[in-house]
Amino acid sequence: MSHKIKQFIIFLGDLAVLHLALLLTLIVRYPGTNWQSHWSSHWNNFVIIFAIWLLLFYINDLYNLNLRPLGRKFFRATINASLLSALLSVLYFYLNVQSSIAPRTNLAIFIAFFILLFFIWRTLHQLTLRAIPLDNLAVIGLGKKTDNLLKELALRPGAGYKIALIIKTPEELNDLPNQIKAYNIKAIVVSDDFGRDEELRQALFACLSLSLNFYSYPEFYESLTGKIPVEAIGPDWFLDNLREGRKNYFDFFKRVADWLLASIIFLVSLPFWPLIILVIKSTSRGPIFFRQTRLGKNEKPFTILKFRTMRVSGNDGAPTSSGDARITFFGRFLRRTRLDEIPQTMNIIKSQMSFIGPRPEQPKLAGELEAKIPFYKTRLLIKPGLTGWDQVSGEYHSPSADDTLEKLQYDLFYLKHRSFYLDLIITLKTIATVLGRGGR
Repeated sequence: MSHKIKQFIIFLGDLAVLHLALLLTLIVRYPGTNWQSHWSSHWNNFVIIFAIWLLLFYINDLYNLNLRPLGRKFFRATINASLLSALLSVLYFYLNVQSSIAPRTNLAIFIAFFILLFFIWRTLHQLTLRAIPLDNLAVIGLGKKTDNLLKELALRPGAGYKIALIIKTPEELNDLPNQIKAYNIKAIVVSDDFGRDEELRQALFACLSLSLNFYSYPEFYESLTGKIPVEAIGPDWFLDNLREGRKNYFDFFKRVADWLLASIIFLVSLPFWPLIILVIKSTSRGPIFFRQTRLGKNEKPFTILKFRTMRVSGNDGAPTSSGDARITFFGRFLRRTRLDEIPQTMNIIKSQMSFIGPRPEQPKLAGELEAKIPFYKTRLLIKPGLTGWDQVSGEYHSPSADDTLEKLQYDLFYLKHRSFYLDLIITLKTIATVLGRGGR
């Protein structure tokens, strides 16, 4: 069963639970009456509520197949989504003057029923999934790439695969069809050709009649993780996968949307700037704004602008760490709410940045990273952004070489797949991150 179908089943289950919660609400709220008589008047309004809940479940990552029901992350995401959904539901009913129903009692009963049914449904769904055997996967090649696949599959039980067979030597290719049958293999990933392209080709050709899915290592790793495995690609990958000429219309309309949205945010937020500036100046010494040279599209330098959130005295300029003492009390609030990023709307209006794209780096750091990490500067083929695919990955990446390699893999995925659909996903997940007070 494909990843998308599994997510769609969860979506349908959530939709059914929402309707069941409404039904139980009407039965409890109006005892002794025919519930059907209340259904149409309530459903017409609650269908908007359903859409709000489902959307907030999505942006809170509750359709992530690797999220364990009743685990801490699942519980926290559910509570965050439910609280915000409840608030928006109340606002909807009170602002909807055409609504003829009393929302407070109905909503309270509905929310209680839904949360109870939601946990029951998701737990039963997870138990059902555990009863379904995983698809057996064969990997050709034994080394770092295979180790990476083992690690990523262990982190992603929702992927539906387990490695059942590893072809360790070229001699084992001679008996590949029989091993595929013996281990009931459903898919093959080629992570190494052992330097014997023709033998590998013949072995795979002999398996065509076995109804298998064949993947190269970069292809399977990308679909599994949402990252491009930098260690497994070369210059040919960029020529085969980056169709920049086809992105001209997308880039144009994105630029127009960036300019319009940045202008609106700048104008709406401008009346609050004096208050933010006053608090910054009154709580710590130093300039109002943080200015730093960063690299933009095609390595063109520009000055990034933020509200200052750190103390100037005793600041050695080292990368920010968890619980960094240099961050002021008000600066921590600005970072958590992302209000420190608002001045970057001017960078976007000037076309130096976009709302969505790889985060911009300092020229010196970019030069050092380019020397250590292959293809690092390819991320500069597009404008840097306020947020990006890496920022909504759920992982925090420091400027270290290892973390930067991880970040680059996400950036290359965005570079390859960028579209209005992917930008919408990143936008929604960024909203969830801000509302959940994530990030640094």
